Amino acid sequence: MTGQILGDLEQIVLLHILRARSHAFALEVRRGIEQDTGKPVSRGAFYTTLERLARKGFVTWEMCEPENARRRGKQRRFTVTPDGIEALHHTRKILAARSARLGEALEEM
Repeated sequence: MTGQILGDLEQIVLLHILRARSHAFALEVRRGIEQDTGKPVSRGAFYTTLERLARKGFVTWEMCEPENARRRGKQRRFTVTPDGIEALHHTRKILAARSARLGEALEEM
């Protein structure tokens, strides 16, 4: 891992893949993000983020048929890799430190 900080959408996508567990199909993950944030997520931005996370080695996917799916056929089910978990921990640590410094600066105002 290079120690890079994940972007907002990358963090949110990884979080929702983790939360969805065995139901981490793209449509379910995207719907979960939209429900939690109250904002629509464009299809292009979502799939571009998934592909970028896969290139970085932070997610993998397998083809399988979801239970209770409206359409038949295999779909990609996503999993966060150990490197993805490490990237989330690293990002959280950096953001917490930044938030603490911001709090200190604001208290001085």
